[in-house]
Amino acid sequence: MAKFKYTAIDANGKQKTGTVDAESQEDANSKLSAAGLMPTKVTATGGSSAGSGGKKAKDGGKAKKKGIAFGKVISQEDLSTFTRQLATLLQAGLPLLRGLEVMIRQEKNLRFRAVLEQIAEQVKSGNSFSDGLSQHPKIFDRLYINMVKAGEAGGVLDTVLSRLAGFMEKALRTKKKVKSAMVYPIVVVGVAVAIVALLMTVVVPKFQTIFDDMLGGSALPGPTQLVISISNFMQQNIILSIVICVVAFFGFKFLLRTTFGKKIFNWCSINLPKIGDLVRKVNIARITRTFGTLLSSGVPILQSITISKDITGNSFYAGALNRIHDSVRDGEPLAAQMERESVFPNMVTSMVDVGEETGELAEMLNRIADNYDEDVDNAVAGITSIIEPVMIVFLALVVGFIVIALFLPIVEIIKQLTG
Repeated sequence: MAKFKYTAIDANGKQKTGTVDAESQEDANSKLSAAGLMPTKVTATGGSSAGSGGKKAKDGGKAKKKGIAFGKVISQEDLSTFTRQLATLLQAGLPLLRGLEVMIRQEKNLRFRAVLEQIAEQVKSGNSFSDGLSQHPKIFDRLYINMVKAGEAGGVLDTVLSRLAGFMEKALRTKKKVKSAMVYPIVVVGVAVAIVALLMTVVVPKFQTIFDDMLGGSALPGPTQLVISISNFMQQNIILSIVICVVAFFGFKFLLRTTFGKKIFNWCSINLPKIGDLVRKVNIARITRTFGTLLSSGVPILQSITISKDITGNSFYAGALNRIHDSVRDGEPLAAQMERESVFPNMVTSMVDVGEETGELAEMLNRIADNYDEDVDNAVAGITSIIEPVMIVFLALVVGFIVIALFLPIVEIIKQLTG
């Protein structure tokens, strides 16, 4: 049995060093884990490094081999579930490395499992958990990494992961509610387009033949002529029509990638009736939830503002947060600059002001987010109740116009026959 020198982190996040008798390096790691320690470096006293040096390079090569894996895309739901389960394991007293091993065994998504294995290898090699996460920025964003880093620094990683899981779960619920509100109008628009296309390409040409035979080339009513002209264009230029639709779609997507296009879209999204109110509430809820969660986890205020700016997709809110960041950096209170920004309502700035005065800014920001989450639910329900009758009336008007346009010449034909 050999003697191994170790460096490990205890349950309180403090670093400890010592020696342990074990038959191998794996046995030493197992004994340390059983004692509630998370080993970061284990070295044989004889001089052969079993932890950080040669094994680190070996693990690095192994991690690279696992970089390619087939499986489903790693969704936000997968990440939220992983965060919640890992937080539960840590709160139950399991060391971080042991918790990661448990999560790897039960993970069904092969791609996510490969990522977790790479992170576990990083932790085994003596790197921190946040360092392992930072190797995968497309999966773990700055919010996630910085909160984990703050939790490691304060020795409260389990608490931070629990807060992070709660934040992600609430964000997912809000996103699902907004998406579900858009399902109905998208379905109705799809049905309307299909019906109009069917009428224009199948029904209208048959009526046109009847009109030519019965009316002998007489002038058709204006609405009928308009419908027939559109029908002829769609039949004769069907490929051109498809090309125009595809170009318009990709052109719109390209425009949204430009700074000018983003500004136009963001301005419209926050100024449209009803829709703008919902977009503003969603942005405020997301910003305050992120800001409050970061502050309560120990992330510095300036860094919290920067990360909150990165998670908002609206350039107007991002610009406001950028100005707030510069103002706070220069020593001005947070609420003072927020009052100058028109994107933040008076209620928000007042509650932030109270939070700064009482020293409970993080709790106040989370309370604002809770209030706006409820407002988002009510706004989604209100918009859905308005959209349904509007879409039905729109569909009825389009189809009704085509039907009336086709029956106007029939009235003339009936008059000629009776005459």
